[in-house]
Amino acid sequence: MSIEILTPEAKARPSLRDFRRWARTADHPLARGVRALWYTSRSAQMPVIPGVHRILWSLWLGGRNLSASLTRALWWTPLLRARLEPGSGRGLYLYGGLPLLLGPVRVQMGDACRMSGQVTITGRVHGVAGSPAPLLNIGRNVDLGWQTTIAVGRRVEIGDDVRLAGRNFLAGYPGHPLNPEDRAQGLPDTEDQVGDIILEPGVWLATGVTVCAGVRIGRGTVVAAGSVVTRDLPTNVLAGGVPAKVIRSLPGTDTGGFDHDA
Repeated sequence: MSIEILTPEAKARPSLRDFRRWARTADHPLARGVRALWYTSRSAQMPVIPGVHRILWSLWLGGRNLSASLTRALWWTPLLRARLEPGSGRGLYLYGGLPLLLGPVRVQMGDACRMSGQVTITGRVHGVAGSPAPLLNIGRNVDLGWQTTIAVGRRVEIGDDVRLAGRNFLAGYPGHPLNPEDRAQGLPDTEDQVGDIILEPGVWLATGVTVCAGVRIGRGTVVAAGSVVTRDLPTNVLAGGVPAKVIRSLPGTDTGGFDHDA
């Protein structure tokens, strides 16, 4: 490795760094002119030609949509359906890429579902020896929104006509034990931390809802954005909060005398 030794003459020569510092900070008219020219050049653009650029925009948008549709039909959807259980996913509308499936998880999917390519589905690796792989059972006409994660400990059931908005998290298993020493050793979660999650038909989880292991949400219930569901919710109610509680019954429904403050 060579070491460059600068002579006094070389040190006296102005460098590009010196020029940039001068142009940014100096109060000289020439420096101000350089700054004005730089700021003007950053926002320089071709003027809009009426009609022409509108046509170009339409052509670009149509080409992008056509490319996405062909990729979805010929690549993403067949690849995902090959990973699902046989016969699953008829009429699937997959948009925005290919979902991430991790671990030994079985996925059954009904007809006419819609799924974002940014969905993540994981299966618990460290189950009881000899037990079947974790199962995600998705009904028909289900929406799985952007950046939703489904962690399947043993079983997650998503009923017909369920809507999962963006960034939902169904946490069927935590991935780590509660004991800090065990976590430090990289040991897996324990069986008592794992639980099934059941979303009955017609449930709607708004943006950013977390559902914990061992929870059942009743038919037609709506859970407000940002809620954390730690225990069962009855049918046909609006629930919300951390932890989620029943706010009110939905119009024209009967919760069977459920105590909203329980």
